[in-house]
Amino acid sequence: MRIIYRHTERYFEKLTTLVNAVLGNSITFILAVGLVVFWLTNRRFYTQDIHDCIHDVILGVSFLTLFVIQRSFNHFSGSLHIKVNELVASHEPANNNVINVEERTEMEIIELTKEYAELVDNARVGDPD
Repeated sequence: MRIIYRHTERYFEKLTTLVNAVLGNSITFILAVGLVVFWLTNRRFYTQDIHDCIHDVILGVSFLTLFVIQRSFNHFSGSLHIKVNELVASHEPANNNVINVEERTEMEIIELTKEYAELVDNARVGDPD
């Protein structure tokens, strides 16, 4: 059962990585703009009442905003990872196993989190405060 779960998690992580890359791509945004323009210039759009038109415009803008937010998040996340990797690499006593930790699976990240939580607990036990 655990093997099936691991394979499922691995495929899901690959899928989310792919979806993340596709949604943050500028070509996808251009295609989405074309789709929204086609949708809003459709003959049916002009035969609707004003409330339905406003609803469609808001829906189109929200749809396009998804791609802009995803692109912004990809940029921010990538730059943050580079900065953290640089800090870890430049600090000699730091554990270099955490460099590029964002490329690990969720299970590996959970295990690392547990290890660091244990380090914090051990430091608290030894702390006289």
